[in-house]
Amino acid sequence: MTETGRLETFADGVFAIAITLLVLAIRLPAPEEPLGPALIRQWPEFAGYVVSFLTIGIMWVQHHRLFTLIRRSNSTFAMINVIFLMFIAFVPFPTAVLAQRLGTGVDEVGATLLYGATMTAIAAMFNAIWRYGSARGGHLLVATISASRRAEARGYRWGVPIYALITLLAFINPLVSLAGFGLFAAYWALPISGPTAED
Repeated sequence: MTETGRLETFADGVFAIAITLLVLAIRLPAPEEPLGPALIRQWPEFAGYVVSFLTIGIMWVQHHRLFTLIRRSNSTFAMINVIFLMFIAFVPFPTAVLAQRLGTGVDEVGATLLYGATMTAIAAMFNAIWRYGSARGGHLLVATISASRRAEARGYRWGVPIYALITLLAFINPLVSLAGFGLFAAYWALPISGPTAED
């Protein structure tokens, strides 16, 4: 067993790089283009940037909160986190693909499904982190955890079906699906009432 400090530092770095790379999907308007209309035409890129930035940021916050409950690590747990971070680092790619195709009528559904599948995979790996950490009598957890914090962590299991459902909304309208991703991120950003993470 080892402490989680190095793992958390590595995770912070991956989150920071992924969230920074999102801006690279926003192209510069051509010098000869009128700026206002050019920026308006790029609304899918800005929409994808905002939703993905908020989503990654909120996942970083939740990852941090989870690690106030998890204090020890082993090689298996570290690899679960590595796979989770692999999907986090991948987010800029489906964001760019979605921004490129949204509003064009060219396989918008496929681009949204790729984006949603990535978010669903992240949610699944987030759950894997908690499930492994709390398995076998909570062998990687802190000694004392309040009932409210345990209930909060168990609530992460709803991320997978909800992300999958939001993804499937792409078959109705990709914009509805994108709005759903944004609203779900906003939900997780709401202040948590009751005991704090350190309780």
